[in-house]
Amino acid sequence: MLVTGKKILDHAHENNYAVGAFNVNNMEALQAVILAAEKESSPVIIQTSEGAIKYAGLDYLSTMIRFAAQKASVPVALHLDHGTTYETIIKCISNGWSSIMVDGSHYDLAKNIEVTKNIVDIAHAAGISVEAELGRLSGVEDQISVDEKDAIYTNPKEAIQFVKETNLDYLAIAIGTAHGKYIGNPELDFDRLEEIKKLIKIPVVLHGASGIPEDSIKRAVSLGVNKINIDTDLRQGFTDAIKDVFEKNPKEFDPRKICGPAREAMAEIISIKMKMFGCAGKAK
Repeated sequence: MLVTGKKILDHAHENNYAVGAFNVNNMEALQAVILAAEKESSPVIIQTSEGAIKYAGLDYLSTMIRFAAQKASVPVALHLDHGTTYETIIKCISNGWSSIMVDGSHYDLAKNIEVTKNIVDIAHAAGISVEAELGRLSGVEDQISVDEKDAIYTNPKEAIQFVKETNLDYLAIAIGTAHGKYIGNPELDFDRLEEIKKLIKIPVVLHGASGIPEDSIKRAVSLGVNKINIDTDLRQGFTDAIKDVFEKNPKEFDPRKICGPAREAMAEIISIKMKMFGCAGKAK
């Protein structure tokens, strides 16, 4: 069933667990997410980036994901990840997305508040939930590219002002994670996370969570993270499975025998994440 992100994340916030938000670009990735969510009886957030929309087409993604959500036995939210343009955000609001991220993190605080509040007003009028980001993660993800020197941790006092003035539904914060693949283990600022969560009292989002050690993920969840974004781990699992197919049979040419194992590999990764985040078994 298709529901809002707020419906899913408010329950996670009230019951101290996190829900996985998994990026999809094609049918196999979508099927993998639904397969895992139903296997684990977990609510799930299916994310589309602006890059995914450009690649697959807004109409294709909207139709596929809303159909999959309608048929699913678990709650599913369709979320726009890192919406940076007004045009894309409005198109998603008008075409079935139930959750929107407006990314004004590259602006100063005042401008970020202004841009975010404008989208919140529009989305809430349509019954759609809104995420925004305060602080900046380093790394690269589709159109988002931030040098390490330009990364900024979230200021707890600014977080209070931001939430109060925008009335958003959940906040993505920067505490040391990064988009893309890590070199070495990231060091997360758990004290900052704990302080922010106590101050804002709404669901908190962790971006760049692929490759974060399990103990760090579980600690972040215990301190109030309720939505955890996963993309790079899924891409890696998908391509590794395809490489394995060709290593075993270099002459294989049937797309079903190439993409099928990749879909299964992604589903297994997602199942593991759902258990790690604490959302397995929470669908009811």
